[in-house]
Amino acid sequence: MSAQNGQPDTSGASLRNKIEEAFSLQPLLVPLYAILLSFIVGGVLIALIGVNPFEAYWALLRGMFGSGDKIAASIARSVPFVGSALALAFAFRAGLFNIGAEGQLLIGGITAAWVGTWAWMADTPSILAIPIIILAGAVGGCLWGGVPGVLRAKTGAHEVISTIMLNSIALFMVRWMVNSRDPIVLRDPDASVPRTNPIAESAQLTTIVDSQPPLHTGVFVLIGLAVLLWFVLKRTSFGFEVKTVGTNPYAAHYAGISVNRIIVLAMAIAGACAGVAAASEVSGTNQTFQPGTFAFIGFDGIAVALLAKANPLAILPCALLWGSLLSGAPLMQQEADVSIDVVRIIQSMVLLFVAADAIVRYIFRLKGDAGSHIEATSTGWA
Repeated sequence: MSAQNGQPDTSGASLRNKIEEAFSLQPLLVPLYAILLSFIVGGVLIALIGVNPFEAYWALLRGMFGSGDKIAASIARSVPFVGSALALAFAFRAGLFNIGAEGQLLIGGITAAWVGTWAWMADTPSILAIPIIILAGAVGGCLWGGVPGVLRAKTGAHEVISTIMLNSIALFMVRWMVNSRDPIVLRDPDASVPRTNPIAESAQLTTIVDSQPPLHTGVFVLIGLAVLLWFVLKRTSFGFEVKTVGTNPYAAHYAGISVNRIIVLAMAIAGACAGVAAASEVSGTNQTFQPGTFAFIGFDGIAVALLAKANPLAILPCALLWGSLLSGAPLMQQEADVSIDVVRIIQSMVLLFVAADAIVRYIFRLKGDAGSHIEATSTGWA
């Protein structure tokens, strides 16, 4: 009881609840158990084809983290997944389902490659050239992502349909720009495969470890972007508006929030995230642009964002897991004679168990309401 007014003193209990909530592992249990369950199912499949699953997984683990170069390769493979997952996660928070990360990656990547070949870029110091090419990718992705946002806000066109169509438009437009010989649009005429001209050396990100693929300083750009988006969503009034629109757009409207403005900005920012990832790959990994570079990365980003529950910081370890599995799969195939496709099956099972969390909660007797695992998508799926 309070000594002054005779009321119960709940400040201590409130503080204790906040501490327990901050350090609670409960939100992590479903994703962790989903990963465990997926590996169990994958192990059963491996055993059915006559291979010892422990030997196969040991080869997979060594392929992921067996040496310094392999660790670097796993991190490098994860970098584009961070950007594509952030593009999904930010839109999720606004109640939007952005399937257009694939197209936003393509447009962001080719924009960065185009700017990187401008004549004056060769004489521009790296301290300016690298931010310019990253910004170019962000602008390209932002504009492409903003289109479905405008269509949703002004015409009511569902972003799922418009982003799927824009993915196709981006793919075939980029293919034409890179493949065309008459007229030459952006194709390198001296290259044996369709690609753009190499970007200026001053615009290339520094290689940290010469692994395959190389680990470059773009990893810090994407980590910084994830931290920035987390801060925006958690600590700013704009982030509060985004989450309010995502939770209940009608309540947001009556609270004086411009729902249409948030929809357009959320999709534009989502596209910019994909564009930054694409520019990072163009500048740090390939030094040029090839249309096949970003195949499936946008769709893998959906899985990473769902696994991370649309949390920008949680995307970092989830993307690392995703990229590491793909990086280690070739050694598992080489040493255990297990197809790389098994890794894709495991990844798909992870997504299935996270989405259908009732299965995981039933098997492992976890508390909580099934279906509440990703609050940000509650309206985006409708």
